[in-house]
Amino acid sequence: MRLEKLETFVVGNPPPRHGGRYFIFVRLTTSCGITGVGEIYNATFGPDICCAMARDMFSRHFEGAEPHRIELLYRKAYGAGFTLRPDISVMGIFSGLEMACWDILGKAADKPVHDLLGGAVHDRLRSYSYIYPSSGDVYPDPGQPNAYNDPHVAAEIAAGMVEQGFTAVKFDPAGPYTIFDGHQPRLGDISLSVDFCSEIRKAVGDRADLLFGTHGQFTVSGAKRLARALEPFDPLWFEEPVPPECPAEMAQVAMFTSIPVAAGERLCTKYEFARLLEAGAASILQMNLGRVGGLLEAKKIAGMAETQQVQIAPHLYCGPIVAAANIQIAAASPNFLILESIGTFDGPYMAAVKGEIAWEDGYVVPSRRPGLGLELDDTAIASMPYTEGELHLTMSESHATS
Repeated sequence: MRLEKLETFVVGNPPPRHGGRYFIFVRLTTSCGITGVGEIYNATFGPDICCAMARDMFSRHFEGAEPHRIELLYRKAYGAGFTLRPDISVMGIFSGLEMACWDILGKAADKPVHDLLGGAVHDRLRSYSYIYPSSGDVYPDPGQPNAYNDPHVAAEIAAGMVEQGFTAVKFDPAGPYTIFDGHQPRLGDISLSVDFCSEIRKAVGDRADLLFGTHGQFTVSGAKRLARALEPFDPLWFEEPVPPECPAEMAQVAMFTSIPVAAGERLCTKYEFARLLEAGAASILQMNLGRVGGLLEAKKIAGMAETQQVQIAPHLYCGPIVAAANIQIAAASPNFLILESIGTFDGPYMAAVKGEIAWEDGYVVPSRRPGLGLELDDTAIASMPYTEGELHLTMSESHATS
């Protein structure tokens, strides 16, 4: 069984665009006709460039290779061009192709991928989702009260999510994230963050954990100021309080606050996560399977974390194929904590795939279907082109204090 063909797909994510502006899917086909699907989470270049990168990597390292030789394929991609260092674009491309190899191996064995990673240790996976605006619009009018700027609106939506079955809700009201971070939070950002925590805690009581998100926005001292203000509400985590390139500085925040620090969505490879662990910067690791280096690399990171009493919470702000891969690694990891979901994995978010992700009463039930459990819907994808020029996510180009 050898890899013979690569197809790439750029899919415009339909409104309300939860999960980003577009998804980049790949499909590999073997010489014996088995197909495997994957997803690339590379937001540093436009999606068409990422597809060209995937074709180049496939032709250099994957074409003609046996899909089960994942360790060798990793070393070839990781060392290509005299690199041998974490590169988020390389690893994003590799992750999608590696994911598709695992899908092939699962189908060939007639087993879900988690059975090939040591077997499931969790029969269901606790999940959380962002508090999205009730209108469904992920980019609402900033001049109108909504779940991103009004704590009362957010609390009402959070209460509804808890009634739906969620036992954890995530929100990030701490101001803009910019290309100039980290910065000191404005007093208004701290006050708004406190109001969000207060109102949501009153609305959900102890029925749900509060997951306080930031995006590496703050300096160490600024993160400490904000953490101190949030501690009375006992969030389950304080996410990426300082920029991700600074694990030693993040560790200062982790040592200062009683709130567990979660981080890792922008990191790739075991080496970057090793630095996070060595520094004591986070007690919850948020690897994204479409960026970190694939399933095998994520399994190694989960094992490293397990030795230090650190848990994993796979991150998701991309498409449903990465979601399916996250589920596989979560099911097979003893130190799994909680899984990010995009709502309840239904509606427009799932429009480009065939199959389902089972979400029941706040938990995802891992599929027993062979491979990752999802297939691409070519007909739907053909009707969902991405025609805009923006990247998957964008940061503000203005100082947060301006």
